[in-house]
Amino acid sequence: MTKSASRQGRAALEARPLRVERGVSRHAEGSARLQLGQTEILATVSIDLKVPPHQRGKREGWLMAEYSMLPRSTQDRMPRERNLQNGRRHEIQRLLGRSFRAAMDLTHFRNQTLIIDCDVLEADGGTRVACVMAGYAALHDLCDRLVRAGTLSEWPLLYPLGAVSVGLVDGEVRLDLDYSEDARAHADLNVIVTEGGQILEVQGGAEGGPISPQRYTELLDVGIVGAGALLAEVQRQL
Repeated sequence: MTKSASRQGRAALEARPLRVERGVSRHAEGSARLQLGQTEILATVSIDLKVPPHQRGKREGWLMAEYSMLPRSTQDRMPRERNLQNGRRHEIQRLLGRSFRAAMDLTHFRNQTLIIDCDVLEADGGTRVACVMAGYAALHDLCDRLVRAGTLSEWPLLYPLGAVSVGLVDGEVRLDLDYSEDARAHADLNVIVTEGGQILEVQGGAEGGPISPQRYTELLDVGIVGAGALLAEVQRQL
């Protein structure tokens, strides 16, 4: 397996170094900071003692996610995301919300809403998959606090979440794309899995023309294995 200079010495199927720390916010009910290479995410969980109208009267609570990039998380200053019609932002928030809701037993949070804020402090590709793992770590922190305090008698986090990007770059399948690779990828996928390799979501496709079903399956298989390996590393550090 060759190493590429553009990947800072990483092999094609090697993910960037991952570091996660939970309990980093004094005020949030749950929190975590995660670094994946040079991409860095701060995730916090807040509990709101009400639910949106469509959840009123139901036996479970609700969970929503918000995603934002700080102005200097990128090389050039990015305007603050005050425009709620930002399509990319909404797409990522929906992805995060679906993933976290699938992972949680919200019957433990009846008449409450869990709000997960994922803020990108530094961006170098893979921000949405890094947010999935940072948000999972923040939810783990929340659940641990509530169970230890006796507020909850059961562990409500059903599935650990791992996620990674995988793409076809310069004719080669590569795992965990940084920004320079993502920008020129012929195809790329974001793969989100639970422990044991069960798929929660696959997002993405071809960029510069169609790819074969065999190539797509190869990308997916590499993503499942890679996401599982990153999940194991997150769990080791929690």
